[in-house]
Amino acid sequence: MASEQLQMFSKQLEEFIMRLEQFAHRHRDEIRKNSQFRRHFQEMCASVGVDPLASGKGFWAEKLGVGDFYYELAVQIVEVCLSTNHINGGIMTVEEIRNRLMRSRSRTRKETITTDDILRSVDKLKVLGGGFELVPLGGGRFLVQSVPGELSMDHSRVLQLAEDAAYVTKELIIDRLRWDEPRAQAVLDHLVKEGLAWVDEQATDTVQYWVPSLFLQQYCHSSSSTSVSESLQSMSVY
Repeated sequence: MASEQLQMFSKQLEEFIMRLEQFAHRHRDEIRKNSQFRRHFQEMCASVGVDPLASGKGFWAEKLGVGDFYYELAVQIVEVCLSTNHINGGIMTVEEIRNRLMRSRSRTRKETITTDDILRSVDKLKVLGGGFELVPLGGGRFLVQSVPGELSMDHSRVLQLAEDAAYVTKELIIDRLRWDEPRAQAVLDHLVKEGLAWVDEQATDTVQYWVPSLFLQQYCHSSSSTSVSESLQSMSVY
């Protein structure tokens, strides 16, 4: 009885996958251009254990091109990260990456990129090594790390703390995270050394440590290029 049920289940699964392939082929352009449609398709695939991105060969890549979308996007993400790592130390918010990618697209290119698309592409980049990692900020938000070197839990917690204002102070870390002074200073020193944080020399009451990727995301779109430039000049990279 169990054998018959297993055989029936296997047959149903094979039929579902076949219909999934037919559906994907029929709606190929829609999957590439419509982000909601693409996400729905990915969820359908996941429900039966099919990963269109698992291989560059076979039906999904050669006939459908779904995998191609994410591999092309991954290459573009690498280009964005490499072109900005001298500013942000190799760490960017997913939203900033998405904004840069959308600005680089021509008006004739209708593909919309979502946060989910970027997360999937970066997840595939992780297998190549080279430092690509997702750093969770909480609330479903992530930073993309594009340089070698694993961030510790302490580093991640300080970055999470900096998310709202784009900067932290040693006093804020001690107060919010209940750390002692040496622990807080050690984390800040490491972030500055790796180029992930900049020291604000203009702060009036205490030293501020700004996270460039968070600062750029929050202020570049609302400030003039002059004011942003002046703000950046007031910080030092030690």
